[in-house]
Amino acid sequence: MNTTLTRRRVSAALAAGALAVSLGALAPHASADDGDGDGPFGPACASVPKEGAGSFDGMAQDPVATAAANNPALSTLVTAVKKAGLVDTLNNAEDITVFAPTNDAFAKIPKQDLDKVLADKATLTKILTYHVVDQPVHKADLSDGAFKTLEGGTLTTSASGETYKVNGTATIVCGDISTSNATVHIIDTVLMPK
Repeated sequence: MNTTLTRRRVSAALAAGALAVSLGALAPHASADDGDGDGPFGPACASVPKEGAGSFDGMAQDPVATAAANNPALSTLVTAVKKAGLVDTLNNAEDITVFAPTNDAFAKIPKQDLDKVLADKATLTKILTYHVVDQPVHKADLSDGAFKTLEGGTLTTSASGETYKVNGTATIVCGDISTSNATVHIIDTVLMPK
């Protein structure tokens, strides 16, 4: 085998690898929290797409209801928001926080009960607006917080190590996601107003 050709191939491969690493280091990106307290945090953040409309960068460009529609894990929430007629309300609000239940959170509700709620606009609106706070709420605010919701009730938050709870029942599985008008904390349980 020609050693000059082999050296050239190895050199070209190393140069391409170095260029890819250099470009990767320069490229802006959002990822799960690396411990410095900035950016999204939580175990489910790893499943967020790295690029496109449903990525952290993509969601940061859109208002909250539109951003949620681009996240497959929130499709049941998006359906509920549409049925309640809250898309424009959420997209036009400023500096809100949404505690967004996943599809799995909705799946914990017996299907018959969920179907009944989805068919009752007043009850659905009450439940959904209980998940929205009219102020920014970030990771630093979650360790021992109480926040008034758009529904009129109060949500409480607490922390134990790196686990953050809402009302003592829902766990934040991916928090501090930015959209153009909101902070989103994805939770594993639907919250019910009193």
